[in-house]
Amino acid sequence: MEIEVKLRLPHVDAYRQVTNFLAPFHVGTHRQENHFFDGGAGELSARRAVLRLRFSDNDSRCVVTLKAKAVLVDGVSRVEEDEEELDPSIGRDCATEPAKLSTVESRVVGRAREEFGTLEFVSLGGFGNVRQVYEWKGLKLEVDETDFGFGILYEIECESANPEVAKKSSRSF
Repeated sequence: MEIEVKLRLPHVDAYRQVTNFLAPFHVGTHRQENHFFDGGAGELSARRAVLRLRFSDNDSRCVVTLKAKAVLVDGVSRVEEDEEELDPSIGRDCATEPAKLSTVESRVVGRAREEFGTLEFVSLGGFGNVRQVYEWKGLKLEVDETDFGFGILYEIECESANPEVAKKSSRSF
């Protein structure tokens, strides 16, 4: 199970302050495109799950992810996450025609079909984001600028085995 600490930044000025502070620790930038899917009869969402296709850096990479049983308490997100690489051209076909997910040879998509009884997939939409990655005080921090089309969200994400320590460290700046 993946444990993430997510801290929402209130506005673009806070985002700029954080990225300026972390600039010496910058290790990479990723442009991501995220597409979300449910079963045709809502099989995944009925059990607090979702299937995601994430394309990174002009389709150089595609990852299919099954997220399930997410719980968010005091900014700490606990979610079961199962991921695997998928050929970006196959992922693109599925993003364009979600029904094709039903025929993809993938362990993760297979889990969605078998464990959740998903026979067909439907798109829930998606969004793009720019992710700045930093290595700071032994933590991997991902600072996101996410464009939903109707507004932009700024947040810091940190995966950690000890979420309370990560949360405290992240809030220190």
